[in-house]
Amino acid sequence: MKPSTRNSEAMLVAFDFDGTLSDSEMTVLLGSQNGTAEDMADITERAMNNEIEYAESLRQRCALLEGLSEEKAQDAFDEVALRPGAARVIEALRDAGVYVAILTGGFERGVEAALETEGVEVDAIVANRLVMQDGELTGEVHGPLITGTKDDAMEVVTAVTGEDRDTTVAVGDGANDLPMLEVANLAIGFDPKPAVAPSCDTSVETMDELYDLLEAEDVL
Repeated sequence: MKPSTRNSEAMLVAFDFDGTLSDSEMTVLLGSQNGTAEDMADITERAMNNEIEYAESLRQRCALLEGLSEEKAQDAFDEVALRPGAARVIEALRDAGVYVAILTGGFERGVEAALETEGVEVDAIVANRLVMQDGELTGEVHGPLITGTKDDAMEVVTAVTGEDRDTTVAVGDGANDLPMLEVANLAIGFDPKPAVAPSCDTSVETMDELYDLLEAEDVL
């Protein structure tokens, strides 16, 4: 990474993952391995539209994965991919000296697989993990973003970095992103759901648009 040449006060950019940095939906990819993908998608849509609490939706989806083998779970994680242009945005932010965090109710192994495929890194990943026992998923999920919210996760990250949360940028699309969007200095919706759009300062639909916006806001 090049030496920091930070141009702005925005020292932390926090991204959602599923639906934002990636158009892959991890639980759907996992569900495709055992025939529950359609059920997964239905539950996810309800949660992102704020029709069901996120924690409950995640538990329901993970319960459908009980008995899935570790090998098939890894096959699903290996399918997780960044959106076109997402790697460019991440690289540019880090080259500018911005601290980049991914805050996701998705799973750490999927995030790591997608980043590794593109050859990019971030500074922090706050994610959940599926419980594995005897080579199979138990249907349980553990992690900080089940009942915990993304504003709390941002509080932890800003405490670690020593930054003021009022100088942060948050980028997300779904209802579980609302807590971080509402506390960020700049809230960017990535093709946000109708229930989320009113809480966004501005919205984009592609990573190229996001890159241009971050340049215009002197984040890059």
